Amino acid sequence: MKAIGLDNFNALSERQRMHLLFEVCSSTIWARRVLAGSPFRDADALYDRADRVLAELPDAEIDAALDGHPRIGAKADNPSSAREQARVADATDAVKAALAERNREYEDRFGYVYLVCASGRSADELLEILTDRLDNDAETERRVMRNELAKINRLRLERLVSEPT
Repeated sequence: MKAIGLDNFNALSERQRMHLLFEVCSSTIWARRVLAGSPFRDADALYDRADRVLAELPDAEIDAALDGHPRIGAKADNPSSAREQARVADATDAVKAALAERNREYEDRFGYVYLVCASGRSADELLEILTDRLDNDAETERRVMRNELAKINRLRLERLVSEPT
């Protein structure tokens, strides 16, 4: 996803804006509800709406949003995830193997993919966070995961509406 600026975003067709929002978060309901607030007077209005909509989504729709995120350390299937997990590629084989194992443990324990705002973080950091989060109870972890999803969405929206260079 490339930077297009807020004015250019607002000028796109509804279908084009919907497509871009779906790239930010793979929840159709989230994208539709965010889009309903457009045009946005400024970036903060977009971010606020995105956060409010995410906070109100039911768990089933959060699960749909998680479908757009590959496992940490797995091959990224979209450019945003690849950019955000770029530092994982430099990890040792041992760290990659530990990430894979902990990812499986996490999914077995919580029933969904381990989600963390990976941008700028090393594989070692991500493994440490994952290991710590395995100690959370289900309710706490669901709250942490939602917060991480909000951070990821915010980073992607910031990248999208920043001025093109």
